Amino acid sequence: MNVLELKVPPAIVVVLIGIIMWLAADLVPELALIIPGRNIIAAVIGLVGVTLILTGAVAFRVAGTTVNPMQPDKTSSIVTRGVYKISRNPMYAGFLLILLAWALLLSNIFSFIMLLAFVWYMNRFQIMPEERALLAKFGQEYIAYMKGTRRWF
Repeated sequence: MNVLELKVPPAIVVVLIGIIMWLAADLVPELALIIPGRNIIAAVIGLVGVTLILTGAVAFRVAGTTVNPMQPDKTSSIVTRGVYKISRNPMYAGFLLILLAWALLLSNIFSFIMLLAFVWYMNRFQIMPEERALLAKFGQEYIAYMKGTRRWF
């Protein structure tokens, strides 16, 4: 296990990536883009992101399992209903959409590149360790879920 695995809460990762996006947009204005209607588009995408996060969290609560992403070993069940039918990680997908909305508002090429950094980090240091823990705990049941449901969207 790597020292970063399951150590930084995903919400903190979102905030840090968002700050880096903002600083880069401010420091490198020559990478600015013109995106017509960016405010409306960003608002809609951000709202979808918040909705994914909330519906994912509510589904966990209804199932009576932990929402804490730092302790996947405390999971009591695999949630496969609702938004979890289309994504194994709707809350992380929601965070990605919020960062996409932020990138649109900043309208800077570097900000969009940071979305890739977020996906890489989350896959490597959050999702893969979670999946290992869930595979160890639920075995074939989780394998079947993985085969039928995408990691992100």
